[in-house]
Amino acid sequence: MSDIIQLLPDSVANQIAAGEVIQRPASVIKELVENAIDAGAQTISVIVTDAGRTAIQVIDDGKGMSDTDARLAFERHATSKIRKADDLFALRTMGFRGEALASIAAVAQVELKTRMATDDVGTHICISGSRVTSQEPVACPVGSNFLVENLFFNVPARRKFLKTNATELNNILAAYERIVLVYPSISFTLQSNGSEMLNLRAGSLRQRISDVFGKRFNQDILPVNVDTSICRISGFVGKPESARKKGAHQYFFVNGRYMKHPYFHKAVMNAFERLLPVGMQVPYFIYFDVEPADIDVNIHPTKTEIKFENEQAIWQILTAAVKDAIGLFCEVPSIDFDTEGRPDIPVFDSTRSVAPPEPSFNPSYNPFKAMPNAPGHVPDKWQTLYEDAGAAHRSADASLFALPPAEDDEDMGNRLPSDDIIAEKSPAHYQYKGRYVMTAVKSGLMIIDQHRADLRIRYERFMARMSSESAGCQRVLFPEVVTFSPSESVIVSRIIPELEHVGFELTDLGGNSFAVNGIPSGLEGLDIVAMIHDMVGEAIDKAGSRIEEIKKSIAFSMARHSAIPQGQIMGNDEMENLINELFACSNVNYTPDGKSIITILRQDEIERLFG
Repeated sequence: MSDIIQLLPDSVANQIAAGEVIQRPASVIKELVENAIDAGAQTISVIVTDAGRTAIQVIDDGKGMSDTDARLAFERHATSKIRKADDLFALRTMGFRGEALASIAAVAQVELKTRMATDDVGTHICISGSRVTSQEPVACPVGSNFLVENLFFNVPARRKFLKTNATELNNILAAYERIVLVYPSISFTLQSNGSEMLNLRAGSLRQRISDVFGKRFNQDILPVNVDTSICRISGFVGKPESARKKGAHQYFFVNGRYMKHPYFHKAVMNAFERLLPVGMQVPYFIYFDVEPADIDVNIHPTKTEIKFENEQAIWQILTAAVKDAIGLFCEVPSIDFDTEGRPDIPVFDSTRSVAPPEPSFNPSYNPFKAMPNAPGHVPDKWQTLYEDAGAAHRSADASLFALPPAEDDEDMGNRLPSDDIIAEKSPAHYQYKGRYVMTAVKSGLMIIDQHRADLRIRYERFMARMSSESAGCQRVLFPEVVTFSPSESVIVSRIIPELEHVGFELTDLGGNSFAVNGIPSGLEGLDIVAMIHDMVGEAIDKAGSRIEEIKKSIAFSMARHSAIPQGQIMGNDEMENLINELFACSNVNYTPDGKSIITILRQDEIERLFG
């Protein structure tokens, strides 16, 4: 029997490795930009065409490579970051595996121009599908210039599963944001199809956050800073009023590397306990500086999952640091006192003379002398004033609690008003604690959650508006300005037609800002900026879905913001309208996110409760 186990060719092995490291165009940009940072670059430019499908170019002014290093860099496990296994626990660089360039070259056509400061000429090398096609000297500036074309050209299955250009560009921007937020001292630019999307100059961390997410964001964040023997934590956390249901910008970084850590996320949210409504999220930008030996980054090829040795202690430090930031700046929601009718207190003027007040009094006033028209005067025969009122009150009580005539005297104490009298005297619906509407049905007692019922009604109403040609739009007197991050603005431009169908009117002001000139009728008085951010956050979650799914997420966000809140008191007519509109919906039992609207307490269950 012949041997069946054989060594895979390098080209096949590189394609297999590329499946883990290079998942989409954003992965290519992440790896190349991180290499540029490790090379000491101070200016990094990224140029993409067709969201990276056609071309990705990364240009930096780092230290560059020699002709030998340029050729060797595309070999698997070739790296300048580590020399031995112990170096994995002393990492201060972004990359270390030596797989990125080999993986990129295995699934794309790569062209590299690079030169070191000590060399007169640089190196120009071309690779296609792991095979070097040419290498020659070239005149080029110091640094590296990578051009990656036709990504996944030799893996058509991978290329076919790429999402739309808008989705892939959004992923590129999200990956780019995670890098630029760590290195504010480096200048970054990003161009897509000839238009500049990001131009970030070197500056402070707070300035970088404002440049990426908008100048208004600068007013919504508080500094966090604590230094202990275990770790140093710095960064910013959002104020309670900046919280959102969706799309909150939340970032953790450790030693300059982006990471995901649900356990530490709970630590931050724990500090905001009782300051935020349930389900709301605050933005934060938290930077951990720990000893490399106390963490393990070699867990996943994407390097976003990191293990900490002192995880529980850091959790406590993080919670205390965020609480301290909130308390230090007194960022507990303030009480807004009603100032209507308050006296106007003039500003003190030292040059004006102040005249003493002149008191006035009645010299004939005697407090011991009774006056007929004085408020405290008690008239004679005051008892007669209350006789008529008492009689009227007793007659009202008698009519309210009067029982129908009984056939005999023995049944007088046991008889209750007939069902017809109860139905005539009582309202049709009851409200319990401002949350539930209760009404009698044939099978028992029906209980309706008023907020969820109104959410279902409004959701179907907004969906119907999107399907119609025209929707009611209410022009606003003072337009609101909404600012998005670059990754969010890509989604906004995609969903603007759906927003216009609902009744929004948005104008692009440039710089990822939009003016809200009109809103759907019926949404007056709501926080429109928060609502639009919530809708964009929902759309980002559905970025890879069909347009119908995005429409549903927009309608759900609008319904959630405008629905009747818990605790709102309703009259009987309002409850009647709510129930009628609910039962006219296509689904009366569940909200769009699958929560129950109606429950029925059956008659036999009620009787069982009374034994």
